[in-house]
Amino acid sequence: MAAIDGLPPLREVIAAHGLSAKKSLGQNFLLDLNLTAKIARLVGDLRQSDVLEVGPGPGGLTRGLLAEGARRVLAVEKDERCLPALAEIAAAYPGRLEVINGDALDVDLRGRLAPPIRIAANLPYNVGTELLVRWLTPKDWPPFWESLTLMFQREVAERIVAKPGDGAYGRLAILSQWRADAAIALTLPPEAFTPPPKVHSSVVHLKALPAPRFPANAATLNRVVAAGFNQRRKMLRSSLKGLGPGIEGKLEAAGIAPTARAEEIGLERWCALARVMDGGAA
Repeated sequence: MAAIDGLPPLREVIAAHGLSAKKSLGQNFLLDLNLTAKIARLVGDLRQSDVLEVGPGPGGLTRGLLAEGARRVLAVEKDERCLPALAEIAAAYPGRLEVINGDALDVDLRGRLAPPIRIAANLPYNVGTELLVRWLTPKDWPPFWESLTLMFQREVAERIVAKPGDGAYGRLAILSQWRADAAIALTLPPEAFTPPPKVHSSVVHLKALPAPRFPANAATLNRVVAAGFNQRRKMLRSSLKGLGPGIEGKLEAAGIAPTARAEEIGLERWCALARVMDGGAA
C-alpha cells in the first residue's frame, strides 16, 4: 500500500504522531495495510461511490478505500490526535477525503455525501452496536446507504447473522435480517490489532434490501424485540407485559403462543406482532 499511495507504513505514522489506542474510545488500530485493503475490497466496487467511514484512527482503512478507487471518503473521527495523520492522507488524495472531527452519534451528514453511498468502518467497540441499529431503523426505507461493511467483535458479528434457536439470536439478528442481507465476510485474530483485543474480530457485510422482508414500523419492531430479548428465558407474556395491557391477546393475534420464548420466534412473527401493537392486522 505504501508503494501505491506514497505514504509511510502505519507503524511509522503512529510513531511520528505519538498515537496510542485509547481504551476509553474503544480503539484498536489495524496496522496491516494488506488487511485494510482486503476489507476495502469487501465493500464492493467503489469507483462510483461515496463512502462514510467512522473512527478511521490513523487511516489504515481510509487509505485502502481511497486506493481501491472510492470516489470520495467522508471520515468521522472523534479523537483529535488522529487529525494530522488523516490530513496527510487528504493531501495525498486531493479532493477525495473530508475529515470531520466529531462524534458519529451526533454528526449531521445531510448533504455531505452523494449517492450511491456505502458505509465502511472498523467501528469503535463502545458505539458500534448503537450505530448499526440507527442505520437499520430509519423511519423511511430504502436508507441513504447501499451497504454496510463493518468490523465488530466476533461475538457481535455472530449475533447479526444468527437464526432462531441459535444462542446468539436476538434483536440485532432481527433488525439486520429484516431490512438487509447480512453475512460474515472475514474474521481476524487479536494479534492483527494494536493493542490486541481479548477476542477475535469479524467484518460483516450488509446489503440493503429495496424493501423490508415483512411490513412493520421500525420503532415499534425495535421496541418490541428489545423487550422480548431483555429477559430471553422468560415466556413472552411475561417479558412483554410492560408494553401494555392485553399482551396475551396481541401475541395470539400475531400467531405467537404467549408461552413461547423470544429466541424461538422468527422474523415474520416479530413483524406481525409489531403490526398488531400498532393496531393493525397481523
